[in-house]
Amino acid sequence: MAYDGKILRRAQQRFEEDRQAREEALRRRRESAFARCPRLEQIDGELRATAGRVIAAALRRGTDPRPAVEALRRENLALQEERRRLLADLGLEEDALNDVPACPVCGDTGYDQGRVCRCLRAYYVREQQRELSRMLDLGGQSFDSFDLGWYSSRRAPGQRKSAREHMEETVYNSCAEYASQFGRRPANLLLFGAPGLGKTHLSAAIAREVSGRGYSVVYDTAAHVFDRFESQKFNREDDAAAADVERVMQCDLLILDDLGTEMTTAFVQSALYQIVNTRLMDRRSTIISTNLTPDRIAQRYSPQLSSRLEGSYQLLPFVGEDIRQLKRRYPGGPPPEEEGDPAGEAPWP
Repeated sequence: MAYDGKILRRAQQRFEEDRQAREEALRRRRESAFARCPRLEQIDGELRATAGRVIAAALRRGTDPRPAVEALRRENLALQEERRRLLADLGLEEDALNDVPACPVCGDTGYDQGRVCRCLRAYYVREQQRELSRMLDLGGQSFDSFDLGWYSSRRAPGQRKSAREHMEETVYNSCAEYASQFGRRPANLLLFGAPGLGKTHLSAAIAREVSGRGYSVVYDTAAHVFDRFESQKFNREDDAAAADVERVMQCDLLILDDLGTEMTTAFVQSALYQIVNTRLMDRRSTIISTNLTPDRIAQRYSPQLSSRLEGSYQLLPFVGEDIRQLKRRYPGGPPPEEEGDPAGEAPWP
């Protein structure tokens, strides 16, 4: 599992802010308790000092420290019992003034045996989903909210399936399985079809589920990614562009949206092939979303790229009518079945 450096730094910052906030809250709680009951502060001081004093004295005399340790244990138990009673009188739990780490695994360091601890990983997930939400509606675009009712259930002449059957059985189920199985093996999807057929919705649903399990996900438009590659190549001092390129190449899942809307140049063709080929060789997963058919991709970029996509990606054609236009015509929800018009659907590949 790879971590996006930019997102991890944000997660570490929020993690540290919360840790410091807990320390400050504990400090204020202790000050308040000590002001109300000065004996508590005395007991805390005695508990901290007793252990070192008794054991050091025993070692200096060269005697067996065990009797001293036993005396220390009895003394500490008495102090702890007094402390519990005083805290109860103040309406506080017995550990209310203890510096107890929020995470017992890593002790609030964020790392367990050199690896990102589950507590810091939870911060990472939240920061990554906040980043993805800048471009995707992760709250509204989920597998549960994907409404197949917007696709006609009537079969057009010459088609064995209706648009709804195809979208459910071939597209929706494949995307849902992709998300649920992510991480078991590298896998790639090519989502293609006319605008308004749900490509972004299902991309967001996959991003939501995969990022929620802690994998690094980068979602960006093809035009912006190619712009960052160009800045990195021709401006060696652009550290931000270099960092963006590294994120694109190293993330667990790259979702490249709107391929084909950018101005196609020789540099873009080269950059796209580099992204696809390098991520395949590194066994990193990629989803490409486009309005172009595989044939148009071959014409616009190169037969070599098209061959890589068709050989290593699962091709998922989106069909149906433009849902955005349907929603304007039917603001109350999907149209009645008898009003569906297969003739108005995007052509099947």
